[in-house]
Amino acid sequence: MQSELRNHVLIILIAGLIFFLNLGGPKLWDRDEPRNAGCAVEMMERGDWVTPMFNHELRIHKPVLLYWFMMAAYAVFGVNEFAARFWSAALGLGTLLATYHIGRRLFSAKTGLWAAVILASCMMFPVAARAATPDSVLIFFTTLATLVYVLGAFRPNQGQPSSTHPVPQFARTYFPDSWPTVALMYALMGVAVLAKGPVGLVVPTAVIGMFLLIVRLPATERSSRPPEDAFADWLGRLLRPFAPRHVLAVCWSMRPLTAIGMSLAVALPWYLWVGFRTQGEWPKGFFLVHHFQRAIEPMESHDGPFFYYLVAILASFFPWSLLLIPTLEQTAAQIGRRLASRAEYLFLACWASVYIAVFSLARTKLPSYVTPALPAFALLTACFIDQWLSQGQRASQYWFRFAFSGLILAGVGIGIGVAVAGYCFLPGDSWLGVIGLFLVIGGLAGRWFLKRFLHDRAIAAFGLTAVVFACMLFSFTSVKVAQHQRCNELFDAVRATGKKSSIAAYNCLEPSWVFYARQPIQQFDNDDQDEMVRFLHDSRDHYLITTARHWKTIQPLLPHGTAVLADVPYFMRPDRLLLIACSPKEMPARASQLDDAAELSP
Repeated sequence: MQSELRNHVLIILIAGLIFFLNLGGPKLWDRDEPRNAGCAVEMMERGDWVTPMFNHELRIHKPVLLYWFMMAAYAVFGVNEFAARFWSAALGLGTLLATYHIGRRLFSAKTGLWAAVILASCMMFPVAARAATPDSVLIFFTTLATLVYVLGAFRPNQGQPSSTHPVPQFARTYFPDSWPTVALMYALMGVAVLAKGPVGLVVPTAVIGMFLLIVRLPATERSSRPPEDAFADWLGRLLRPFAPRHVLAVCWSMRPLTAIGMSLAVALPWYLWVGFRTQGEWPKGFFLVHHFQRAIEPMESHDGPFFYYLVAILASFFPWSLLLIPTLEQTAAQIGRRLASRAEYLFLACWASVYIAVFSLARTKLPSYVTPALPAFALLTACFIDQWLSQGQRASQYWFRFAFSGLILAGVGIGIGVAVAGYCFLPGDSWLGVIGLFLVIGGLAGRWFLKRFLHDRAIAAFGLTAVVFACMLFSFTSVKVAQHQRCNELFDAVRATGKKSSIAAYNCLEPSWVFYARQPIQQFDNDDQDEMVRFLHDSRDHYLITTARHWKTIQPLLPHGTAVLADVPYFMRPDRLLLIACSPKEMPARASQLDDAAELSP
């Protein structure tokens, strides 16, 4: 009992450092964070819990669950960055705890603890847990549904050593026999459908279905085909799980009516309600554009080759991806033994591979799409570490020497890359490249422990390095970078007038501006120059945001007396943002001459 409490406290402590420390420090990162956070603000101000709106336009990108969470956080913490991200971090912690209990049931508490540490300190999962996006919400509810399945389908480890794995609770079906358990599992998937759409039900169900298709296959005798028919024999074994009768039997055993009924009971009322409120516009845009169209063609230049996610996992799972090859080798070896204990390895392999396969088929690709598979990779890597440690001095050091050397090289590369980026885009903060030193020091310490066969300390050094690096990267470095994002200064200048104002943007509009302006921002482009001139001429309380480069073009078109009230650097771009108004008496002395503003352009 004490060890269980200690494990939970350690997981909460690590999550607190990586997920919650300085959570509200960085400003909202364009583009998805301010769109989601701003949508929740607009819904709250209208008292509307149904229709997502951003910048006074219908937001069809995501369902409503994230906005509900944000609105609840705003009510407690106020409208700010911390509140917008709070539930992502809280549910990120929940995912760590769910992953721990999956590992505890399938393997041991030690494996579950390592899996939680690995998941918390890999690159992509903290991004989801610290961002005002629906990814953390989706990952939590799909992982929680997976935990319910595992608890229902696998017998607990009752005091068995970590080298002894559990066997399926229901050896004939490999599926929970209790209807309430199955109903709860599908209800949680229904909540995931409210977070990000049908993917919250379809893909987790496909993971379980793929596992059942393989694990329920009856044993076959070794083929007596001649060598020239070996390929045909291999192809036949590969296609055996997809025999129509077998597929139908497995699908029916998964209680499809319960799956449809429970998920619809949770998610359908809101989908019907928002469809009715928007005369069908929201469902049409969400399902046809953001599902069907994303699947058949790349959107917003998010394209990639078929192997895109194989590469993305290496970056998303860093630094633990340095151990991915031996982890996959061990997983394949365990599955190939055809023992009863292979079931848990097979399930985790299906969990990881189904997500990669499904999203590899879609034309639109983003690294975040496969983040729900990261708990599976963390669990498999934890199994490899546990098995390696159990071998003592007999364990091969080859892959760990490779991993620690990889940390050193990555630290040098990241240090140089961050320093160069800081020099180019973050004046005065090129010193942030020192973050790479944490990886270098961890790699050197790990190799030192390996040479002395102190394997426990070596892997502890790897884990500590990953945790410290993630904490420094997300809790401190990101805050320093965000200090260069100064768009809010433009809106402070508008609010300083004390008058109700209207704001527009010419050939530039970032979603974060809408959030920090706390009002909608009208957008003009090259075809709207006449309308833009009328907008500025209508009132001295009309303000225009543009870049120094575009200011040179539009300056001759603007009314007499138009002046630059404020200017700030354009974040991560070689340009400046200008706040323009037709109100010379409010113009600060440093911007009183139009010719001076024209010189701002590089």
